[in-house]
Amino acid sequence: MKMSNKVYDILKDCALIYFPAAATLYFTLASVWSWPYAGEVVATTTAICTFMGACLKISSVQYNKEN
Repeated sequence: MKMSNKVYDILKDCALIYFPAAATLYFTLASVWSWPYAGEVVATTTAICTFMGACLKISSVQYNKEN
């Protein structure tokens, strides 16, 4: 399945910037306000970002082979 450059860029920004930033924000606020599951939220977000990064890298390699 091919994705447009716009979709690729959005997913890349989510994996590299927005999700990690949101996890950091939650972890920090959870520490201050005693919110639950701080470690679990960060671990889950890290797993999702790692998976997205791997998928995006595969997509990038396939795109570069074609062009």
